[in-house]
Amino acid sequence: MSVLILRLAGPLQAWGASARFVRRTTEPAPTKSGVIGMLAAAKGLDRSDDTALARLASLRFGVRIDQPGTRLRDFQTAHHAVTGKSMPLSERFYLADAVFVAALEGDRAFLHELDTALRAPAHPLFLGRRSCPPSLPVELAVHDTSLRQALHDEPWQAADWYQRLRRKEPTVSLTVLREPGPGEQHGETLRDQPLSFAAAHRRHALRPLVSTTVEMHNPRAAAVHCGPGATRPVPHHDPFDAVTEEAR
Repeated sequence: MSVLILRLAGPLQAWGASARFVRRTTEPAPTKSGVIGMLAAAKGLDRSDDTALARLASLRFGVRIDQPGTRLRDFQTAHHAVTGKSMPLSERFYLADAVFVAALEGDRAFLHELDTALRAPAHPLFLGRRSCPPSLPVELAVHDTSLRQALHDEPWQAADWYQRLRRKEPTVSLTVLREPGPGEQHGETLRDQPLSFAAAHRRHALRPLVSTTVEMHNPRAAAVHCGPGATRPVPHHDPFDAVTEEAR
C-alpha cells in the first residue's frame, strides 16, 4: 500500500464533526469528512456522486498534530437573500495558527491521481470551511509505506516560529489520531466517516480511532557538547524574541 501525505496549515481552520442549530464547533484535529471533502473539491466531484465519494472514503485516514493552534470563538450574522430578514446570530469556533500532517492510505495509482488533482484543483481548497484557505501547498508526497509509519517518519511541519519557541526541547511529542489496522484495538470513535455529501441528506457514520504519540526531532533545538558524545540544551534568552513573535 501507499500513503498520500498532506500538510494542513492556515491562519484559521475549522473541522466540525457535529453542529447543533447555531453553534458550530471544531474538533482539535482535521476530520476525515473534511479532508475527503477537500479531495472531492480538488477532483471536481459532484456532491451527489456517492459512488465516487465511497471510493475516497474507503482510504484509511490518520492525522498528526504538529502545531495545535489556539481555539477562537466568533459570532456571525446574515440576512436572507430574498426576504432581507436577519438570520439568527450563530456562534462559530476556529483553530488559529494550527498545522497538521494528514495521511491517507490506499492504492498507489489512485493516490497519485489525488496528488495531481491537489496541485491543480478543480475547485478552491479550504480547511474545513470556505472561509479557511490553506496558507501553504497542501500536497507533500506519496510514499510506499504504511499509514502508521508515514505519520511517524514525516518531518515536523510546525511553523519556524513555533519550533523556535520549543528550542529547549531536542525532541517533541506529537499526538497521532488514526484509523486502526486489521485486528488492532481502538478506544475512541468519531462520527466523521462520510456516506453522502448531497445537500438534502448529508450523512456520516462512526469511525474508530487509535490515539498514540510519536517523538519528533526538533531541528531548531539548541545544544552544546558537554563531553564525548553528550549534548544538552543551551539556555537562551533574547529580549527581542517577544517582539519578533508578536510581529509575526
